[in-house]
Amino acid sequence: MTTFDLLLQQTINGLSLGAMYSLLALGFTLVYGILELINFAHFNVFMVGSFIAMGVLQLFGLNGQEVILTGLPLAMVLIAAFAVTMVASGALGVAIEVLSLRPLRNVKGPAAMITTIGVSYILFNVVLLSQGADAKNFPNPLPTKRFQIGGATLDLRVILIWIVALALMAGLYVFVQRSKMGKAMRATAQDPEAARMMGVEVDRVIVTAFFLGSALAGAGGLIFGLYYNFTSFIIGFTAGLRAFTAAVLGGIGNVPGAMVGGVLIGLIEAMAGQFIATAWADVIIFSILVLVLVFKPAGLFGRLAPQKS
Repeated sequence: MTTFDLLLQQTINGLSLGAMYSLLALGFTLVYGILELINFAHFNVFMVGSFIAMGVLQLFGLNGQEVILTGLPLAMVLIAAFAVTMVASGALGVAIEVLSLRPLRNVKGPAAMITTIGVSYILFNVVLLSQGADAKNFPNPLPTKRFQIGGATLDLRVILIWIVALALMAGLYVFVQRSKMGKAMRATAQDPEAARMMGVEVDRVIVTAFFLGSALAGAGGLIFGLYYNFTSFIIGFTAGLRAFTAAVLGGIGNVPGAMVGGVLIGLIEAMAGQFIATAWADVIIFSILVLVLVFKPAGLFGRLAPQKS
């Protein structure tokens, strides 16, 4: 392959990774924008989502690309898998907020953030103890059709992943910008007390943010399984840190910024792995995190705002 072909192939790979990181980064940015809280449990909501997705696909009797139990069309199975995974992951996010974080809402200091770390380890160990430490083969019903673009290869499954991710991100953006609840979320992010005085149900807004962010993390977990053909209890840590870096790079609290940041991190990972060394990819990604926090803490699209009281 020529250098151009390698560059094109890694761009394709990077966009696929970026789609997954963007979905995961949106969960960080939604919660931070409203509560100014880094939800470290989000790492493993993504991981749990991948196991939920695997279980749903197995319930449909997937064997390779064949649906052997139900006879349903493949498109319906995938739609059902995304729907169930997103709803279940969203419900998990709501449970985390209601049971673990709401009692700490008025507690000053890092108590809430530390709690999310504890919840993350609970999820991590529950999956480890129940599913085992071995990586699990992920049912992948997507067609293996490939297209040649010069010397690069574009899989049909990659195109489908892009379409799903773009549809979800566009849907979230429209929801936040156009819907009544989206306006309430933006108002709460700017000033929760003023929003409350104007009749906004802040608790409902927070629950919605956790549900949407966790649902997108679940979709990201399903995309991870379809892309890599495996899942494991350990996937949340690395993917979560990269998605967090994406959220910071784009401007944490900024929805379009999280999307762009995810794509950039995916491209950086793919290019670094190809042209430098895979082992250096994390060094480069987390060096970017440090540099952004030091020199542009608001990120590429964010802006510094006064701390909420």
